[in-house]
Amino acid sequence: MGLDSLVLIIISSEVNLTDFIKNICVYSSSSNILPEMYYKVAQELGVLMAKNGFNLVYGGGSVGTMYENAKAMKEFGGEVIGIIPEKLHSIGVANTNCDELIITKCMRTRKDKLDKISDAAIALAGGFGTLEELSEMIVQKQLGYNNKAVVILNTHGFYDNLLKFFEEIIEQNFANQNSRELFFVAQTPEEAINYLKNYSPRHFDIHAKVN
Repeated sequence: MGLDSLVLIIISSEVNLTDFIKNICVYSSSSNILPEMYYKVAQELGVLMAKNGFNLVYGGGSVGTMYENAKAMKEFGGEVIGIIPEKLHSIGVANTNCDELIITKCMRTRKDKLDKISDAAIALAGGFGTLEELSEMIVQKQLGYNNKAVVILNTHGFYDNLLKFFEEIIEQNFANQNSRELFFVAQTPEEAINYLKNYSPRHFDIHAKVN
C-alpha cells in the first residue's frame, strides 16, 4: 500500500467537515497584565459574535482576554461554552457564568473537545498556548481533517512576525503554495466576523502535501 492510500484511509475515518458556522472557538490569553487594547478587541469581538447569532466556545477561564470576550458575549445575549481542564478548574480560575462548563482531564482532551464542538476558529493575540492551538488547526485543515474557517485577528500587527515566518516556510517549500489559503488574516473584529458570515468551505488536496 502506498503512502497516498494510507493517508487517505486514515483521514476518511476521522474527517470532520462543516458547511454551517454556529459555534466559534476563540483562542486568546489568560494574562491580566496586557495593554488595554487587547482587552478592548476581545470585548468588541464578543459583542459582534453575540449580535450576529454565533456561540462562543473557549477555554473556560475567568482571566485575561478570554474572560473579557466571554463576558461581552453574555452581556449581549450570546451563548458561552467553556471547556477547562481539571487542574485549572481546581485553582479557581473557571468562569462559572458559562451556559455550559465542561471539565476535561487534561489540556489535550480540552483541546480535542474545543475542536469537536466548534465550527470555526479565531485566534486573538495570545501566548504559546494560542500559537499551538492555531498551528494545529491550520495543519488539520491542510491535511483534510476539517474544512473549518481559521481566522488570525492581527490586532495592531501582533502577528506580523509570525506571518512573515509562515511566508518563509512556504517560500522555502516546507509547505505548499496554497497554504496561504488555509487561514484568513483580519485586522479588526468586524473583518473577522464578516469573513465568517461569508465563508465558503473548500477542500485542500492532500497529495499536494505528501507528494
